[in-house]
Amino acid sequence: MNEILEQIHELGIVPVVVLNDAKDAAPLAKALCDGGLPCAEVTFRTAAAEASIRIMTEQFPEMLVGAGTVLTKDQVDRAVSAGAKFIVSPGLNPEIVKYCVDKGILITPGCANPSDVEQALAYGLDVVKFFPAEPAGGLKMIKAMAAPYVGVKFMPTGGINQNNVREYLAYDRILACGGSWMVKGELIDAGEFDKIEELTREAVELVKESRGK
Repeated sequence: MNEILEQIHELGIVPVVVLNDAKDAAPLAKALCDGGLPCAEVTFRTAAAEASIRIMTEQFPEMLVGAGTVLTKDQVDRAVSAGAKFIVSPGLNPEIVKYCVDKGILITPGCANPSDVEQALAYGLDVVKFFPAEPAGGLKMIKAMAAPYVGVKFMPTGGINQNNVREYLAYDRILACGGSWMVKGELIDAGEFDKIEELTREAVELVKESRGK
């Protein structure tokens, strides 16, 4: 398996981050690292995404930082230039997937049905995002889709929280889960980074519990 995917599997949870102001990137990165989860998927939903990725990767080189909600080739280029190590998209856009694959950039496209998974396989991918996880059928849907695609692992994101993450992570075909409950926008905007660190520590314990470590 790809080295970055191995790191993601080891962490178990990928914090999905929306930053409205790049000034919050460094304190947020510190809170995640101090909490034991040195990873972030910074979504390109805001204008601060590119600068935030650059700040995190430069000031916290131990962090695994990726870009989420990537919809265009330009966003791929900007994210990678800023230091992103992986790309996540909400759906499977063949043009974007091919662009990343051709450039050797790790991408986990969003898949919500078997046809999406088969497209991903056609591009040589064996890890896909399952999105939106809970609305699209949750763990039951993942298990149903995993049966015919024996080599595929899933990264469910969307509606996953501290109450249901254990059952997802207990299933061996889940590489990791994407979640935002420990990095909620209101906590970031209020500067409550101590609370984020605390919630991150709790998330790390949930991973250990669910995997029997």
